[in-house]
Amino acid sequence: MIRPLQDRVVIKMVESEEVTESGIILPNNSKEKPQIAEVLEVGPGGNVDGKNVEMYIKKGDRVIINKYSGTEVKFEGQELIIVRQSDILAIVD
Repeated sequence: MIRPLQDRVVIKMVESEEVTESGIILPNNSKEKPQIAEVLEVGPGGNVDGKNVEMYIKKGDRVIINKYSGTEVKFEGQELIIVRQSDILAIVD
């Protein structure tokens, strides 16, 4: 697994197929990029750019991220994104 450094978080986008009211299933490529992701790994935090950063995101959290944030990587056949904790907008309960 990828172990992120500093205030970085490894996430995987959660894809859900969308069904219209009339029952038509929209394929994933016809929708906008999803913004909900599952947290796979979390960095240790610590001193980042001269500031102490406490990590409040945990492995397994479902989060909402900025639409075009992060660095996309392909690792062991999975499409993953590495983002800073500050790019995470909310935790989904």
